Amino acid sequence: MEAGPAKVAAAGRAAAGLRGRDGEGRLEDGRGAPVRFSIITQRGHTVRERSVAFLQDQFRRAGVQADIYDLTAHNASIELGYYTASLDGQKKSAAPDRCSAFVATGSWTRDGQPVIAHNNWSGYLEGARWNIIFDIRPERGHRILMDGFPGFIHSGDDFGINSAGLAITETTITAFHGFDPEGVAEFARARQAMQYASSIDEFAAFMIRGNNGGYANAWLVADVRRNEIARLELGLKNVILERTRDGYFSGANFPANPRLAAEETTFPVNDPSVSANARRARWEQLLAEYRGRIGLEEAKRFLADHYDTFEKKDASPNERTLCGHVDLSPRGMKPWQNEFGPAGAVQAKAADAGMIRRMELEAAMGHPCGIGFRADEHLARYPQFAWMKPLLRDLPAHPWTRFRAG
Repeated sequence: MEAGPAKVAAAGRAAAGLRGRDGEGRLEDGRGAPVRFSIITQRGHTVRERSVAFLQDQFRRAGVQADIYDLTAHNASIELGYYTASLDGQKKSAAPDRCSAFVATGSWTRDGQPVIAHNNWSGYLEGARWNIIFDIRPERGHRILMDGFPGFIHSGDDFGINSAGLAITETTITAFHGFDPEGVAEFARARQAMQYASSIDEFAAFMIRGNNGGYANAWLVADVRRNEIARLELGLKNVILERTRDGYFSGANFPANPRLAAEETTFPVNDPSVSANARRARWEQLLAEYRGRIGLEEAKRFLADHYDTFEKKDASPNERTLCGHVDLSPRGMKPWQNEFGPAGAVQAKAADAGMIRRMELEAAMGHPCGIGFRADEHLARYPQFAWMKPLLRDLPAHPWTRFRAG
């Protein structure tokens, strides 16, 4: 074990913006009020309850005692910051600009059928551990092939395929604010949609029902049975479902809908130097340039792209490039990461229509561009991150590998 439970818990609290009180393990928000995890567990949700209970049993068999509430809070860790921001009366959460993705079909792709791809932007501390491919055959619903994080019942960064012919991914909406404490946790809705949805309409219905505003995303979906793609921009007040059989949708953490951007975010839509805007511009360039030629190999190259649209420089890996390297940026990626923060693209996935039908995907651990990260070297150069030393791992780049259900 790399570090004791107390250090792991402290790192988790810091990432969620929470703090302990007097060593008691009681979590408080910024006003000193106790954080109640019942905000996540109070609503009955069959998929969540069964999945978490199963996970608890598997932990027990492996000799690890994990409380069901610990596992539930762990699964909801991505959305806890939205809840605590609402408790503190903040006008925005510190929702990070993480992940680059696209889906395309029709005249935009090589064979006229859907292609989908996504890279996961995370802190390297947790991102180096985002290295699992789950093949799940549930008693009810569809079989699932998805990437994920240890202890999750959902994907988390959200790239998955189900046996109904759906491929699903997303990117976070930056600077989003709003949270409904009476809603259903995002991780539960995401797992339910992945397991039970057979169409774009069903996927949207699962995600909208009980929406709590936590981990607000722009969801990209491909339905290979109907040769249709969609983007579900899921705000709390504004929900926008776009769909097409000939076109593309991209994601880079920008709010696409102007009303959602104005009413539910503090996102600077007109600043081209911001990571999300720079990456949006690059998606538009690449997808237009490769129209009619987009396939699996092109998708993989897109995810490794290092062109900075703001500085108009190629081979310039930083926080503005589709393959993110915040650790190489003197600007960082605030408020998520300070200057040279150890974060960026930690893995990537892609699939074309034939692969989706066969329940296959290709994945690459580490930066898809091939650049590795050395933890000791980075900490020696930037000692302000020395607190991460017990947990921060190297992040070597691995080749693309194909995974198949079964």
